[in-house]
Amino acid sequence: MKAIVIEAPGAEDVLRIGEVPPPELGASELLIRVRTTALNRADLLQRQGLYPPPPGASPLLGLECAGEVLAVGSDVAAWSAGDRVMALLAGGAYAEQVVVHHGSAMRMPESLSWEEAGALPEVFLTAYLNLFELGAVPDGGSVLIHGGGSGVGTAAIQLCKEAGIRCIVTAGSEAKLARCRELGASAAIDYNAGDFAPKVIEATGKRGVDVVLDCVGGRYLAQNIDCLALDGKLVVIGLIGGAKAEINLAKLLMRRLQVIGSTLRTRSVEQKQALVTSFVARFGDAIAAGRIKPIIEKVFPLAEAPAAHRLMQSSAHFGKIVLRVS
Repeated sequence: MKAIVIEAPGAEDVLRIGEVPPPELGASELLIRVRTTALNRADLLQRQGLYPPPPGASPLLGLECAGEVLAVGSDVAAWSAGDRVMALLAGGAYAEQVVVHHGSAMRMPESLSWEEAGALPEVFLTAYLNLFELGAVPDGGSVLIHGGGSGVGTAAIQLCKEAGIRCIVTAGSEAKLARCRELGASAAIDYNAGDFAPKVIEATGKRGVDVVLDCVGGRYLAQNIDCLALDGKLVVIGLIGGAKAEINLAKLLMRRLQVIGSTLRTRSVEQKQALVTSFVARFGDAIAAGRIKPIIEKVFPLAEAPAAHRLMQSSAHFGKIVLRVS
Protein backbone atom coordinates (compact mmCIF):
# COMPACT_ATOMS: atom_id res chain seq x y z
CA MET A 1 0.00 0.00 0.00
CA LYS A 2 1.03 3.63 -0.46
CA ALA A 3 2.16 5.62 2.55
CA ILE A 4 4.35 8.56 3.50
CA VAL A 5 7.74 7.14 4.49
CA ILE A 6 10.80 8.69 6.11
CA GLU A 7 14.19 7.17 5.36
CA ALA A 8 16.01 9.44 7.82
CA PRO A 9 14.80 12.20 10.16
CA GLY A 10 15.00 15.73 8.86
CA ALA A 11 13.20 18.68 7.31
CA GLU A 12 9.91 18.49 5.43
CA ASP A 13 11.46 17.14 2.24
CA VAL A 14 12.29 13.79 3.88
CA LEU A 15 8.57 12.96 3.53
CA ARG A 16 7.87 10.97 0.36
CA ILE A 17 5.34 8.52 -1.02
CA GLY A 18 6.52 4.91 -0.83
CA GLU A 19 5.23 1.34 -0.73
CA VAL A 20 4.90 -0.41 2.63
CA PRO A 21 3.28 -3.71 3.68
CA PRO A 22 -0.37 -3.41 4.71
CA PRO A 23 -1.00 -3.61 8.46
CA GLU A 24 -1.97 -6.91 10.07
CA LEU A 25 -5.41 -7.06 11.71
CA GLY A 26 -5.50 -8.10 15.36
CA ALA A 27 -8.39 -9.79 17.14
CA SER A 28 -9.52 -6.57 18.85
CA GLU A 29 -8.87 -4.25 15.93
CA LEU A 30 -10.50 -2.62 12.94
CA LEU A 31 -8.84 -2.42 9.53
CA ILE A 32 -9.67 0.98 8.06
CA ARG A 33 -9.39 2.31 4.54
CA VAL A 34 -8.11 5.82 5.24
CA ARG A 35 -9.91 8.63 3.46
CA THR A 36 -8.37 11.52 5.39
CA THR A 37 -5.95 12.27 8.19
CA ALA A 38 -4.78 15.52 9.75
CA LEU A 39 -1.55 17.04 10.98
CA ASN A 40 -0.55 17.44 14.60
CA ARG A 41 2.55 18.99 16.13
CA ALA A 42 3.65 15.49 17.15
CA ASP A 43 3.99 14.63 13.45
CA LEU A 44 6.53 17.41 12.98
CA LEU A 45 8.51 16.25 16.00
CA GLN A 46 8.46 12.61 14.90
CA ARG A 47 9.59 13.60 11.38
CA GLN A 48 12.61 15.29 12.97
CA GLY A 49 13.44 12.25 15.10
CA LEU A 50 12.40 13.99 18.33
CA TYR A 51 9.24 12.03 19.22
CA PRO A 52 9.45 8.29 18.56
CA PRO A 53 6.19 6.31 18.48
CA PRO A 54 5.36 4.27 21.58
CA PRO A 55 6.32 0.56 21.65
CA GLY A 56 4.15 -1.49 19.31
CA ALA A 57 2.77 1.49 17.40
CA SER A 58 3.13 1.98 13.66
CA PRO A 59 6.34 3.83 12.71
CA LEU A 60 4.35 5.85 10.17
CA LEU A 61 3.10 9.35 10.94
CA GLY A 62 -0.54 10.14 11.65
CA LEU A 63 -2.47 10.19 14.92
CA GLU A 64 -6.05 10.33 13.59
CA CYS A 65 -8.07 9.35 10.55
CA ALA A 66 -11.48 8.94 8.99
CA GLY A 67 -12.46 6.21 6.58
CA GLU A 68 -14.38 3.00 6.07
CA VAL A 69 -14.03 -0.27 7.95
CA LEU A 70 -12.60 -2.92 5.64
CA ALA A 71 -12.50 -5.81 8.14
CA VAL A 72 -12.99 -6.46 11.86
CA GLY A 73 -11.05 -8.68 14.24
CA SER A 74 -12.49 -11.88 15.63
CA ASP A 75 -13.20 -10.29 19.03
CA VAL A 76 -15.00 -7.22 17.63
CA ALA A 77 -18.81 -7.35 17.65
CA ALA A 78 -20.02 -3.75 17.33
CA TRP A 79 -18.46 -2.90 13.95
CA SER A 80 -18.93 -4.24 10.43
CA ALA A 81 -17.23 -3.83 7.08
CA GLY A 82 -18.48 -0.68 5.36
CA ASP A 83 -19.07 1.33 8.56
CA ARG A 84 -17.90 4.94 8.42
CA VAL A 85 -15.41 5.56 11.19
CA MET A 86 -13.12 8.16 12.69
CA ALA A 87 -10.32 6.95 14.93
CA LEU A 88 -7.63 8.00 17.39
CA LEU A 89 -4.31 6.36 16.55
CA ALA A 90 -0.85 5.95 18.06
CA GLY A 91 0.50 6.25 14.49
CA GLY A 92 0.02 5.04 10.95
CA ALA A 93 -2.58 7.35 9.34
CA TYR A 94 -0.35 8.73 6.57
CA ALA A 95 -1.22 5.57 4.63
CA GLU A 96 -3.99 3.95 2.61
CA GLN A 97 -4.85 1.51 5.41
CA VAL A 98 -4.43 1.45 9.17
CA VAL A 99 -5.44 -0.79 12.07
CA VAL A 100 -6.76 0.50 15.38
CA HIS A 101 -8.15 -0.98 18.57
CA HIS A 102 -11.94 -0.87 18.33
CA GLY A 103 -12.15 1.15 21.54
CA SER A 104 -10.35 4.08 19.89
CA ALA A 105 -12.89 4.31 17.07
CA MET A 106 -15.97 6.53 16.84
CA ARG A 107 -18.84 6.34 14.40
CA MET A 108 -18.71 9.12 11.84
CA PRO A 109 -21.90 11.19 11.84
CA GLU A 110 -23.52 12.54 8.68
CA SER A 111 -22.90 16.07 9.96
CA LEU A 112 -19.17 15.79 9.18
CA SER A 113 -17.33 15.71 5.88
CA TRP A 114 -14.44 13.29 5.41
CA GLU A 115 -12.05 16.19 5.95
CA GLU A 116 -13.72 17.25 9.19
CA ALA A 117 -13.98 13.70 10.52
CA GLY A 118 -10.31 13.03 9.85
CA ALA A 119 -9.37 16.17 11.78
CA LEU A 120 -11.52 15.51 14.86
CA PRO A 121 -10.22 12.67 17.06
CA GLU A 122 -6.80 13.82 18.25
CA VAL A 123 -7.56 17.45 19.06
CA PHE A 124 -11.07 17.05 20.45
CA LEU A 125 -10.10 14.11 22.64
CA THR A 126 -6.99 16.00 23.80
CA ALA A 127 -9.08 19.04 24.74
CA TYR A 128 -11.71 16.90 26.43
CA LEU A 129 -9.20 14.81 28.40
CA ASN A 130 -7.26 17.76 29.73
CA LEU A 131 -10.05 20.22 30.44
CA PHE A 132 -12.93 18.01 31.54
CA GLU A 133 -11.29 14.90 32.97
CA LEU A 134 -7.85 15.89 34.28
CA GLY A 135 -8.70 19.56 34.69
CA ALA A 136 -12.19 18.81 36.01
CA VAL A 137 -13.33 22.32 35.17
CA PRO A 138 -16.45 22.97 37.27
CA ASP A 139 -19.85 23.84 35.83
CA GLY A 140 -19.88 27.53 35.07
CA GLY A 141 -16.11 27.72 35.52
CA SER A 142 -13.45 29.38 33.43
CA VAL A 143 -10.35 28.27 31.54
CA LEU A 144 -7.33 29.79 29.81
CA ILE A 145 -6.33 28.17 26.52
CA HIS A 146 -2.95 28.97 25.00
CA GLY A 147 -2.74 28.74 21.23
CA GLY A 148 -6.41 29.47 20.68
CA GLY A 149 -5.97 29.26 16.91
CA SER A 150 -4.42 25.79 16.97
CA GLY A 151 -6.25 22.54 16.38
CA VAL A 152 -6.51 21.84 20.10
CA GLY A 153 -7.35 25.47 20.80
CA THR A 154 -10.22 25.65 18.33
CA ALA A 155 -11.55 22.34 19.64
CA ALA A 156 -11.30 23.51 23.25
CA ILE A 157 -13.16 26.76 22.53
CA GLN A 158 -16.08 24.85 21.02
CA LEU A 159 -16.26 22.29 23.83
CA CYS A 160 -16.24 25.06 26.42
CA LYS A 161 -18.98 26.98 24.63
CA GLU A 162 -21.13 23.85 24.42
CA ALA A 163 -20.57 23.13 28.13
CA GLY A 164 -21.19 26.68 29.32
CA ILE A 165 -17.58 27.19 30.37
CA ARG A 166 -16.04 30.66 30.04
CA CYS A 167 -12.98 30.44 27.79
CA ILE A 168 -10.11 32.93 27.56
CA VAL A 169 -7.50 32.35 24.86
CA THR A 170 -4.14 33.64 23.73
CA ALA A 171 -3.10 33.93 20.10
CA GLY A 172 -0.50 35.81 18.04
CA SER A 173 -2.44 38.00 15.62
CA GLU A 174 -5.55 40.13 15.59
CA ALA A 175 -7.03 37.97 12.85
CA LYS A 176 -6.68 34.84 14.98
CA LEU A 177 -8.00 36.62 18.07
CA ALA A 178 -11.08 37.72 16.14
CA ARG A 179 -11.74 34.21 14.85
CA CYS A 180 -11.38 32.79 18.37
CA ARG A 181 -14.02 35.24 19.58
CA GLU A 182 -16.28 34.21 16.71
CA LEU A 183 -15.92 30.56 17.79
CA GLY A 184 -16.99 31.41 21.32
CA ALA A 185 -14.00 32.68 23.32
CA SER A 186 -15.16 35.25 25.86
CA ALA A 187 -11.80 37.05 25.79
CA ALA A 188 -8.78 36.84 23.50
CA ILE A 189 -5.30 38.12 24.37
CA ASP A 190 -2.40 38.87 22.03
CA TYR A 191 0.60 37.09 23.51
CA ASN A 192 2.91 39.46 21.62
CA ALA A 193 1.52 42.49 23.46
CA GLY A 194 3.13 42.04 26.88
CA ASP A 195 2.38 39.73 29.81
CA PHE A 196 -0.91 37.88 29.56
CA ALA A 197 -1.40 37.10 33.28
CA PRO A 198 -2.57 40.60 34.33
CA LYS A 199 -5.06 40.60 31.46
CA VAL A 200 -6.44 37.20 32.48
CA ILE A 201 -6.83 38.39 36.07
CA GLU A 202 -8.61 41.50 34.87
CA ALA A 203 -10.89 39.51 32.55
CA THR A 204 -11.95 37.26 35.44
CA GLY A 205 -12.65 40.06 37.91
CA LYS A 206 -9.42 39.24 39.81
CA ARG A 207 -10.58 35.67 40.49
CA GLY A 208 -8.38 33.79 38.01
CA VAL A 209 -9.27 30.72 35.97
CA ASP A 210 -10.01 27.19 37.13
CA VAL A 211 -7.85 25.49 34.50
CA VAL A 212 -4.99 26.56 32.24
CA LEU A 213 -4.38 24.35 29.18
CA ASP A 214 -0.80 25.04 28.15
CA CYS A 215 1.10 23.93 25.05
CA VAL A 216 4.04 26.28 25.67
CA GLY A 217 5.72 24.98 28.83
CA GLY A 218 8.66 26.57 30.59
CA ARG A 219 8.41 30.13 29.33
CA TYR A 220 4.82 30.45 30.54
CA LEU A 221 5.04 28.60 33.85
CA ALA A 222 5.21 31.57 36.23
CA GLN A 223 2.44 33.50 34.49
CA ASN A 224 0.25 30.40 34.26
CA ILE A 225 0.51 29.95 38.03
CA ASP A 226 -0.46 33.59 38.54
CA CYS A 227 -3.57 33.11 36.36
CA LEU A 228 -5.04 30.31 38.46
CA ALA A 229 -7.87 30.69 40.94
CA LEU A 230 -7.93 28.94 44.31
CA ASP A 231 -7.75 25.15 43.76
CA GLY A 232 -6.88 25.76 40.09
CA LYS A 233 -5.09 23.31 37.81
CA LEU A 234 -2.36 23.88 35.22
CA VAL A 235 -2.35 21.11 32.60
CA VAL A 236 0.80 21.08 30.46
CA ILE A 237 0.50 19.33 27.08
CA GLY A 238 3.41 20.82 25.12
CA LEU A 239 6.87 22.29 25.48
CA ILE A 240 7.33 24.60 22.50
CA GLY A 241 8.46 27.28 24.96
CA GLY A 242 11.00 25.11 26.77
CA ALA A 243 11.04 22.21 29.21
CA LYS A 244 12.56 23.91 32.26
CA ALA A 245 11.49 26.75 34.54
CA GLU A 246 11.56 27.71 38.20
CA ILE A 247 8.36 27.54 40.19
CA ASN A 248 7.34 29.31 43.40
CA LEU A 249 6.07 26.38 45.45
CA ALA A 250 4.63 28.74 48.07
CA LYS A 251 1.98 29.80 45.55
CA LEU A 252 1.01 26.17 45.00
CA LEU A 253 0.69 25.58 48.74
CA MET A 254 -1.15 28.74 49.66
CA ARG A 255 -3.68 28.49 46.81
CA ARG A 256 -3.87 24.67 46.67
CA LEU A 257 -2.83 24.58 43.01
CA GLN A 258 -2.00 21.52 40.90
CA VAL A 259 0.42 21.16 37.99
CA ILE A 260 -0.39 18.20 35.74
CA GLY A 261 1.65 16.83 32.84
CA SER A 262 -0.38 15.05 30.17
CA THR A 263 0.05 13.12 26.93
CA LEU A 264 -2.61 11.19 25.03
CA ARG A 265 -0.58 9.08 22.60
CA THR A 266 1.08 6.84 25.18
CA ARG A 267 -2.06 5.97 27.13
CA SER A 268 -3.19 2.35 27.15
CA VAL A 269 -5.92 1.07 24.83
CA GLU A 270 -8.15 0.66 27.88
CA GLN A 271 -7.63 4.29 28.90
CA LYS A 272 -8.30 5.49 25.36
CA GLN A 273 -11.45 3.40 25.14
CA ALA A 274 -12.75 4.90 28.39
CA LEU A 275 -11.91 8.39 27.13
CA VAL A 276 -13.68 7.87 23.79
CA THR A 277 -16.76 6.47 25.54
CA SER A 278 -16.91 9.41 27.94
CA PHE A 279 -16.36 12.00 25.19
CA VAL A 280 -19.06 10.58 22.93
CA ALA A 281 -21.51 10.39 25.84
CA ARG A 282 -21.02 14.06 26.66
CA PHE A 283 -20.48 15.68 23.26
CA GLY A 284 -21.59 13.14 20.65
CA ASP A 285 -25.02 14.71 20.22
CA ALA A 286 -23.49 18.15 19.69
CA ILE A 287 -21.22 16.76 16.97
CA ALA A 288 -24.09 14.92 15.29
CA ALA A 289 -26.15 18.13 15.35
CA GLY A 290 -23.34 20.09 13.73
CA ARG A 291 -22.77 22.44 16.68
CA ILE A 292 -19.19 21.18 17.07
CA LYS A 293 -16.78 20.41 14.24
CA PRO A 294 -13.12 20.90 13.38
CA ILE A 295 -12.07 24.15 11.76
CA ILE A 296 -10.20 23.33 8.54
CA GLU A 297 -7.50 25.68 7.25
CA LYS A 298 -6.44 23.74 4.15
CA VAL A 299 -6.61 20.28 2.58
CA PHE A 300 -3.60 18.76 0.80
CA PRO A 301 -3.31 15.50 -1.14
CA LEU A 302 -1.15 12.94 0.65
CA ALA A 303 1.71 13.43 -1.81
CA GLU A 304 1.94 17.08 -0.71
CA ALA A 305 2.65 16.20 2.92
CA PRO A 306 5.88 18.25 2.83
CA ALA A 307 3.93 21.41 1.97
CA ALA A 308 1.39 20.62 4.69
CA HIS A 309 4.19 20.26 7.24
CA ARG A 310 5.72 23.56 6.14
CA LEU A 311 2.38 25.29 6.68
CA MET A 312 2.05 23.89 10.18
CA GLN A 313 5.64 24.79 11.02
CA SER A 314 4.92 28.39 10.01
CA SER A 315 2.01 28.63 12.48
CA ALA A 316 0.16 30.68 9.87
CA HIS A 317 -2.84 28.35 9.93
CA PHE A 318 -6.04 28.53 11.99
CA GLY A 319 -7.45 25.18 13.10
CA LYS A 320 -6.52 21.97 11.31
CA ILE A 321 -4.49 21.00 8.24
CA VAL A 322 -5.83 17.91 6.49
CA LEU A 323 -4.30 15.29 4.19
CA ARG A 324 -6.62 13.60 1.71
CA VAL A 325 -5.42 10.01 1.33
CA SER A 326 -8.05 8.41 -0.94
